[in-house]
Amino acid sequence: MNSFFKRRYIIQGIFIFVALVLLGRLYYIQVVDDRYKLSADNNVLRKLIIYPARGVILDRHGKVLVQNEPVYDLMVIPGQVEEMDTLEFCNLIKISKQDFDKAFKKAKNYSPYKASIFQKQLSALTYAAFQEKLFEYHGFYVQNRSVRFYPDSTAAQFLGYIGEVNEKEIEKYDDFYGQGDYIGKTGIEKSYEDLLRGQRGVKNIMVDVHNREQGSFFEGKYDSTAVAGDNLISSLDKELQLFGESLMINKIGSVVAIEPSTGEILASISSPSYDPNMMVGRQRGNNYMKLLNNPFKPMFIRPIQAEYPPGSIFKVINALVAQELGIINPKTYFNCPGGYRYGRNGWMGCTHVHGTINLEQSIEESCNTYYGNTYNRMIDHTGLRPINAYTRWRNMVKKFGIGDVLDIDLPAERPGLIPTADYYTKRFRNDKWTSSYNMSLSIGQGELGITPLQMANVMAILANRGFYYKPHLIKAMGDKKIIKEEYTKKNDAGIQGKYFDAVIEGMSRVVNAPNGTAYNAKINDIEICGKTGTVQNPHGENHSVFVAFAPRINPKIAIAVVVENAGYGATWSAPIASLMIEKYLKDTISRPKYYTDRLLNANLLPGQKKLYFKPSNKKDSTAASEVKRVNAVPLIKPKIN
Repeated sequence: MNSFFKRRYIIQGIFIFVALVLLGRLYYIQVVDDRYKLSADNNVLRKLIIYPARGVILDRHGKVLVQNEPVYDLMVIPGQVEEMDTLEFCNLIKISKQDFDKAFKKAKNYSPYKASIFQKQLSALTYAAFQEKLFEYHGFYVQNRSVRFYPDSTAAQFLGYIGEVNEKEIEKYDDFYGQGDYIGKTGIEKSYEDLLRGQRGVKNIMVDVHNREQGSFFEGKYDSTAVAGDNLISSLDKELQLFGESLMINKIGSVVAIEPSTGEILASISSPSYDPNMMVGRQRGNNYMKLLNNPFKPMFIRPIQAEYPPGSIFKVINALVAQELGIINPKTYFNCPGGYRYGRNGWMGCTHVHGTINLEQSIEESCNTYYGNTYNRMIDHTGLRPINAYTRWRNMVKKFGIGDVLDIDLPAERPGLIPTADYYTKRFRNDKWTSSYNMSLSIGQGELGITPLQMANVMAILANRGFYYKPHLIKAMGDKKIIKEEYTKKNDAGIQGKYFDAVIEGMSRVVNAPNGTAYNAKINDIEICGKTGTVQNPHGENHSVFVAFAPRINPKIAIAVVVENAGYGATWSAPIASLMIEKYLKDTISRPKYYTDRLLNANLLPGQKKLYFKPSNKKDSTAASEVKRVNAVPLIKPKIN
């Protein structure tokens, strides 16, 4: 009996102890710890994400290239939506009833109780009209955010665009982003996303049963502040960029201009281009598809993604490499009988008979024969097996930044192409091949592929007489104007400075001597050193190419211009480059109006009627078939009013 009562008291004691623990815990939850009050009040709280202002991008002179403007995302919690006048609602936010039904179904499928975006990016004007009646629509509220605005509609491919994150991007950034957030998709917006995006904040707002804001929750105790993204100072000169874009209207191609002393890119033009404001707003998706389906590929970033055989501009590299190898010197002469005979039956023609010429003259007059002889010596007459001599030659050419990415601060850069010795061994099915098997490389044709950025960088190497700084588009980051260390290091091209004299003299004659292939690009008070190229195109008309730097002493700009399907380098690319150089160095154009108008008004798009203007001097030659491949369209001289 006594044992029974003892057990009874023990059991009662246990129950009393558990009850006291539960009561104590309840007291702590309800009185002491306000976290649970916050959780309980969530049904009358609205958590607003405070999106930071994305960093502004400026040009090298502090002029705005891209900034922010306010928009408003309409959010919905489907479970809180009550009966309403749907048609009036649709009229207020300017959507159709079908769009309403589709958006509401999507939101409900996502979650009946969690907020999601119902309609993105209402304009300030639309929001102003809608705001007064917002309280009538239970379950709906507006969240502020900003979108990009491009005041001059320039540099679309360089700047890139932002778009809504996808699942892969959310996973990649460890859930930093959530559904409906925006992220840099291309261009600088993508490369510098970590700096531009800033840090989001949160604001807890109390709302009443009518969805009207009642003030901050707990006086902002649980709020966090948004931190704006860092501003970026780009290397672009906005005025030069805009001028170059106007010259490239109705043309397919690229212009890349670099400051040789820093590697800063002054202009990066990809044509055709598009208005970057098309990639902002509620029509972004429709605009994107239009651009994607455009046959001229305006979203293709030609300065870093298009790969062309360089043509005659490659002769300056072969001239430098051959000198470094001790194969030729400025006093080396070759006789040009109108072409170069190689192998058993090979013949690489020139535009005409040059006679006996030296290194400087070979650059000035763009002699194929000179470089056929030079390439033959570099590959077949060095004491090495041709396959090994070719590998040595290839490695030296690669030091000019060709055949590998230059690692510019843009995504999706292509490396170009210099075939390996193994490529030719497989192609010819043995390793006994000689220079006659790939003689076209001597004049920049054949399997070579070079991007316009790489072409401009080669000119920076010429301007610096043997080195370059890594080309880049952002010169300083944030309020402290931080410069990446990698952009301050010299990259050696492997050529001694003394070997540049003859080549640069020849390049000066290309533009400034009456016999030069680009004499029509001459500027009286600026000594331009350049090289024309007419690149064979197996898919259509030849590409017009011109590369240059200026002035000769203390160069300030290196430039490459490619105009696809346009014919001679001297006809189109050289004048465009000349005007760009003059604009940058003098901030004005001194040439007659018709000189500029011819370029501004020309339509060189495939399938369009073209006017071809015959240069008053000799053509640049790039291959044996050059003379036969000139345009069959009559050459028409412009009328000058």
